[in-house]
Amino acid sequence: MEGAISSRPNTRVAVVTGGNKGIGFEVCRQLAVDGGVTVVLTARDEARGAEAAERLRALGVTDAVFHQLDITDASSIATLVYFLDTRFGKLDILVNNAGVGGVEYPQELEANDGQFAGLDSKQRLEWMVKNVREPIDAARKAVETNYYGTKHVTQALLPLLQSSKEGRIVTVSSEYGLLRLISNEEARRDLNDIDNLTEERLDELLGKFLNDFEEGDALETHGWPTGFSAYKVAMAATNAYSRILARRHPMLRVNCAHPGYVKTDMSMGSGVLTPEEGAQRVVMVALLPDGGPTGKYFTKGEEASFV
Repeated sequence: MEGAISSRPNTRVAVVTGGNKGIGFEVCRQLAVDGGVTVVLTARDEARGAEAAERLRALGVTDAVFHQLDITDASSIATLVYFLDTRFGKLDILVNNAGVGGVEYPQELEANDGQFAGLDSKQRLEWMVKNVREPIDAARKAVETNYYGTKHVTQALLPLLQSSKEGRIVTVSSEYGLLRLISNEEARRDLNDIDNLTEERLDELLGKFLNDFEEGDALETHGWPTGFSAYKVAMAATNAYSRILARRHPMLRVNCAHPGYVKTDMSMGSGVLTPEEGAQRVVMVALLPDGGPTGKYFTKGEEASFV
C-alpha cells in the first residue's frame, strides 16, 4: 500500500491517526477532496487500514495511502516517521484523531437509533454513562493512548512539521476535556496556567489522578470528574499539551477541535451528528489560512474557551 502514491510538488501532506473509520476516515476523505491534500491514513490494524484506503479509492480519492501506526508503540511511530521522511521529506498537517473512551462497553448491549428518539444530547450522554463500566485498566489505557500516545506521535513528527512552510497540528478534542468539569482547584488552575505549565507537571497530575482512580471513591473526594472520568482528564491534559506546543513553537499552528457529539463506535452510536458533520469541523481547523490562530480550542467551527 505504501507505494501507491507520491506527492506532487507543493502539494500538502497530512497524517491522520485513527483514520480507518468514523471521524478519522471522513477527515481523510475531506482533506483529500476539499483541500487537495495528499493523505496518509493511519490505523493500528493493518487489514482495517488497508480496507479503509481501498474505500477511499472507491470514492474517487487517489491521493491517499495507508500506513500502519499504533500511537502507543514507539517502533511503530519510528517506522511512520521514516516513511514520511523518505517519501515526502516534510509533513504539513497532523490530525491527532486516534483515541479510546477509557471505559468498557457491554458486548450484550446494542444501541440503535430508535431508542434515542426524542432524547437530547444530555440525555443520550447520561445513557452512555449509565451503560458503560470504568475499570482501572481502561482508565490507564485512556491516559496512555489519548495523552501519551498523542504526545509521542506529535513529538516524533515535529521535525517534519517544521520542514513545512506552516505546519499544522489539530487534535480532535471534546467538551469532555473542558476544565470546568474538574473541581480540583489546584489541577484546574495548573492546567490553565499555560505560561508556567510543564510536561513534568502534567505527568504529576495524571499520576495523581490514576492513583485516586485506583482508590475508587477518592475521585470525587479529590475533585476529579466522574462518568468517563479518565477520558475527561486525559482530554484536559491533551488540550493543555497542545497549548504548551503552541507557545513553544510559534511558527506552527497548533489547535484543538471538538467535532461535536458524533455517531461513532466510541459513542455507541448515540451521537446526534454524522461522522461527515463532525469531520467538517476538524477539517475546517486543519485548513485555516496561513497565519491563522494557534493555541486555540474550536467547537461548532468557532473559537471557544478551554475552561
